[in-house]
Amino acid sequence: MKTVRLHRAETSETFAEIVARRIERRAFLKGMAAVAPVLLADVQSLFAQEEAASPNFNAQTPDKLTFQPLAMTQADTVTVAPGYTSQVVIRWGDPLFPNAPAFDPAKQTAAAQARQFGFNCDFVGFFPFERDFRASSNEGLLVVNHEYTDGPTMFANYKAAEATKEQVDIELAAHGLTVVEIERSEIDGWRYRIDSGFNRRITGETPCAFTGPAAGNELLKVSYDPRGLRARGMLNNCSAGKTPWGTVLTCEENFNQYFANTSKLPDSDPRKAMHNRYGVTAGASERRWENHYSRFDVAKEPNEPFRFGWVVEIDPFNPLSIPKKRTALGRLKHEAATFAAAYDGRAVVYTGDDERFECMYKFISKGKFNRLLREENAKLLDEGTLYVARFKDDGTGEWLPLIGGQGALREMSQADVCIHTRTAAQLVGGTKMDRPEDIEINPVNGKVYAVMTNNTQRGTSGRPGTDKANPRAENKHGHIIEITEADNDPGSLQFRWEILMLCGDPTVEKDGTYFAGFDRRQVSALSCPDNITFDNQGNLWIATDGMPRNLKNNDSIYACPVEGPERGFVRQFLTGPSECEICGPEMTPNNETLFCAIQHPGEGGSIEKPLSRWPDGTSYPRPSVIAVTREDDGRTARVIGS
Repeated sequence: MKTVRLHRAETSETFAEIVARRIERRAFLKGMAAVAPVLLADVQSLFAQEEAASPNFNAQTPDKLTFQPLAMTQADTVTVAPGYTSQVVIRWGDPLFPNAPAFDPAKQTAAAQARQFGFNCDFVGFFPFERDFRASSNEGLLVVNHEYTDGPTMFANYKAAEATKEQVDIELAAHGLTVVEIERSEIDGWRYRIDSGFNRRITGETPCAFTGPAAGNELLKVSYDPRGLRARGMLNNCSAGKTPWGTVLTCEENFNQYFANTSKLPDSDPRKAMHNRYGVTAGASERRWENHYSRFDVAKEPNEPFRFGWVVEIDPFNPLSIPKKRTALGRLKHEAATFAAAYDGRAVVYTGDDERFECMYKFISKGKFNRLLREENAKLLDEGTLYVARFKDDGTGEWLPLIGGQGALREMSQADVCIHTRTAAQLVGGTKMDRPEDIEINPVNGKVYAVMTNNTQRGTSGRPGTDKANPRAENKHGHIIEITEADNDPGSLQFRWEILMLCGDPTVEKDGTYFAGFDRRQVSALSCPDNITFDNQGNLWIATDGMPRNLKNNDSIYACPVEGPERGFVRQFLTGPSECEICGPEMTPNNETLFCAIQHPGEGGSIEKPLSRWPDGTSYPRPSVIAVTREDDGRTARVIGS
């Protein structure tokens, strides 16, 4: 089949108009007057549901997962289940523009890196183009986070204490986010377009705007931005989410590691304790960027760390748009920013704080979502209420409001709440969780699934003990919680919950594994769940981060039904190369392609002593995005998992 290209003249229609038309068409097909809000949780699931309702929908989707599960492996390659194949779509250093230089790690420059695909890729989001009144599963924009850099696998003979200014500049340019147009053909598979006008790099130096309650606050003011309204770049962007109006909500996570010398602040300076609460480095940072840039030295720029740890909204369809740090969603080590729509039309965003004994949150906007007003929808994330989750031992829970000037927060302004979100959550009694990472909504059953990656400090001396929502002491394997909001409404403040999965090796009794009651003898061992997604049938797909520490297996992707007789039947679908992390599983609307990021292959090694040579067989392992599709003769649906 010949690939159909998107012509630039066809991009005049806004993404919001496309979504609006699709909603109206689906409403007509179903005879409905309004759209069920749960279907707005995610652009991909919205499109999938419309296709399922259409009389012309002929895709052969499976009733259950049928792939043959993989055995554990530590091979330095990507392994997929029999009948499937993987290919590299884009990798670190690949040029994104016609005038960008080819990747040459021995001659890399900051200017070159700023026009090439960045380093460690995490979140992967597919934003489809419209074709014949449907979301295309063969062309669209790929949006990818670049979480952090690793000097020893980027530069020969690297020593952090002696890092040059040019190396620091290259690392700053390798952070941030990439927008790149991709397309699929029957002959070549998935490829990216180097000539696309949509292609864009956002780096650790790209100007960003602060919006919401904390914008302009005294703690956001620095010497080079005395108004506190503009940030320099994004740092440590981990997971993310998508909005129905076609933007990405990218999350700054472990920002603390970039800053140095909090110990040089006087004890009388309240900012010292504020930075300590978020783990900002007391002495020299691991990267030593402060040796070249004063903004990373807290002794010189005490407010700079407050300018990171935010959810950043970016419009991938407008390369000239300014990234906006939405302060109303709180400042923490964000993992995920998952959109849903309340039954009354308000916007809801779920997020986790990825650190031991931190909390889960959701934001509910004051205004209501309007599918026809794209620009107005973006403003929804600047005004509303942030909530923290409290899990009760009886299997119920509640979302506690974080409102400055009220109750336990009466001494805090709303800007204070946004900047010191962890303190506010602690004051109102949010539940301390086992590293809450990804939080996603199942497009079929409407339930919320929250991932706790691990917490080996749970129940140890001087640390909080177990509770029903975090039931294992020294929890090295992690678990997943299934949450049912009252009336299945994301706007509700009450919920029920249960443990879906206690991860680990089911053959090891002391691991105390549980897989929704399914026979443990039949499931694949897994550890450290991190990012998750769902297919159109509502099956849960799990990517891991940390497996090699606990099991003799590289990090992997697993699939698991959450309804029916196979609920809890976990099977290993994909395994990554040595010392990598698997991130950002994402499917095309028709579920024929699974994208994921292979982050930090060979981590812990160096150019001189590489621990991975993936994907090119060289001593420079290259973080990459891959696409997985089904192998067949073209006569049957190539649906992932079937």
